[in-house]
Amino acid sequence: MSYLLHIDTSALGEGSVSRQVAQSFRDEWQGPVVHRDLAVTPVPHLSAAGVTARVTDPAARTVEEAAALTIQDELIEEFLGAGAYLFTVPLYNLTVPSVFKAWLDQILVVGRTMNLTGPVSTAGRPALVVSARGGGYGPGTPKEGMDHLVPTLEHILGEPILGLDLIIITPELTMAAHVPGMAPLLPLHETSMLESHDQARRLGSALSGRSAA
Repeated sequence: MSYLLHIDTSALGEGSVSRQVAQSFRDEWQGPVVHRDLAVTPVPHLSAAGVTARVTDPAARTVEEAAALTIQDELIEEFLGAGAYLFTVPLYNLTVPSVFKAWLDQILVVGRTMNLTGPVSTAGRPALVVSARGGGYGPGTPKEGMDHLVPTLEHILGEPILGLDLIIITPELTMAAHVPGMAPLLPLHETSMLESHDQARRLGSALSGRSAA
């Protein structure tokens, strides 16, 4: 039976806005879930052994290469076995948390999850990314164009690499509740939160039916 693969990355635990919005999705999701919390149990960064193991004959692999490949195999099979995906990936220093990049580097393998000449097996599967951020990065804001997370994940998780049918929710201005200079933006933050939770709940219900179809 396929399942929802839920990948968490925020270092803040229960205090994470990304995790809170993702929980609204989970509250409406009907079906099995495999949850991997990379902030609690990070995967190792891709090593030289992890790279060479992919192109080395099994009989000739070193102990280090075999161990590295075991990790990759587990993560890749877990990824490929899912029918839908939920990723919480907050914006850290204008890009993705390092634990999520490490996970991506382990699962992105030509011939298994990537195909240079045609469609991949995960093409079209539904996926939600929840990416909270302390400020605002939309059109007309002072930080417009400085979000290097959403465009990156659109290309990696979506087209042209993994081909997931990607939806991204971005709760914004989370620091407005903590930084005095951002206090005038608090109403915008509150509106963003309400809209994010509402969208997550609707998607949780809608994607449950789609995944089961």
